[in-house]
Amino acid sequence: MNAGDSLFGVLSDRTYRHLFMAQIVALVGTGLATVALGLLAYDLAGKDAGAVLGTALAIKMIAYVVIAPIAGAYANRLPRRTLLVALDLARLSVVVVLPFVSQIWQIYVLIFVLQSCSAAFTPTFQATIPDVLPAERDYTKALSLSRLAYDLETLLSPALAALLLLVVSYQALFIGTAFGFLGSALLVVSVVLPRAVVPTTQTTIREKLTRGVRIYLLTPRLRGLLALNLAAAAGSAMVIVNTAVIVRSELGYSDRAVALALAAFGAGSMTMAFCLPRILRSWSDRIVMMTGGFALTFVLALQGALWLSLPVSTQWSLLLVAWLGLGAAYAALVTPGGRLLRRSSQEEDRPALFAAQFSLSHACWLIAYPLVGWLGARAGTASALLAMTGLAAIGVFAAAIAWPRHDKEILSHHHDDLPLDHPHLRDSAGVHAHAYVIDDLHVRWPA
Repeated sequence: MNAGDSLFGVLSDRTYRHLFMAQIVALVGTGLATVALGLLAYDLAGKDAGAVLGTALAIKMIAYVVIAPIAGAYANRLPRRTLLVALDLARLSVVVVLPFVSQIWQIYVLIFVLQSCSAAFTPTFQATIPDVLPAERDYTKALSLSRLAYDLETLLSPALAALLLLVVSYQALFIGTAFGFLGSALLVVSVVLPRAVVPTTQTTIREKLTRGVRIYLLTPRLRGLLALNLAAAAGSAMVIVNTAVIVRSELGYSDRAVALALAAFGAGSMTMAFCLPRILRSWSDRIVMMTGGFALTFVLALQGALWLSLPVSTQWSLLLVAWLGLGAAYAALVTPGGRLLRRSSQEEDRPALFAAQFSLSHACWLIAYPLVGWLGARAGTASALLAMTGLAAIGVFAAAIAWPRHDKEILSHHHDDLPLDHPHLRDSAGVHAHAYVIDDLHVRWPA
């Protein structure tokens, strides 16, 4: 395999290489901030730190759900590089202030500002990559690299934080986060980004705010993607929310075992991310993502059915194998999503559509996080697993209905609402075929 065929071959593109490095340093900084925020909450709230962090997490999700569509509506009105750098610097300013807070409400305000900036930054960043790497094969590799970056952050940031805490106080971790955002800003400013295409039609504020969500919900494959987001949220929420509780309280193992269990999930996800570019050459997005959804549901169901009947040592082995499988299924579910978004939009609508995906997917997590946490605490691990099995099954079943088995890009359709001499119709007599997306000329999906 030559360099051009490898997963890392896309890093030969200087612009993408700098953007990918910006993503990595920002993610590492965010990981350090997560550890530091937990310790800050404990300093301020003591035994109530869990409630503080739970509220902060809810604020984060609300910011993502509410702010992302607003940012997506106006993202293409500003130069991309200027917007991304400004948001990085705004995030830097917030984390520099965090070590000095003395009241819990101050944490909540700063977290809302920080996550609002992230809700604007991430979809804009994601919508830029398809324009930097227009070839679908290269873009697929970029999506896999992005998945790897998220998984590596999950694995490495806590370890890096633990090493730093041996020599510095937790407040210094916020400084590490600030350097991460500064590094991201410098890397973004070092390249020239493609200009965002600004829509030429005049739209109302309401149309701007709802355009991305409207395109999303009117496109069958994206309705399927939304349903699969629910399945992905069910599996990942089980891991993120309950791993520490299961390992420490139920199995009686150490913090090191918690890290090992989370590493198993990350290893499964990274392995699948490495394999996906090759898999997607042979199989359609729908087949890969639906298979991931069925696999995730099956793993949750099997673990839930067996859990109570096994001794502790076997439960531990089952947990590691299940988390490995959930990680692989999760990556198969979420990684190809960017390909669907690119295929389903005009260039000028991509920021709004990526923002809609960001918002709607986090709405799924907003459902799954509290549900799995409450069930785990009140009804036990087996009940939480089976409930998440049900939630995942609902998502997969809904996706199978919403996303046509034969998902054609080029569709024949007619325009009764356009005169025959309209430029869009060219030489056709009202009926023609092309790659179909929802836009100003195509306001509904053809029957």
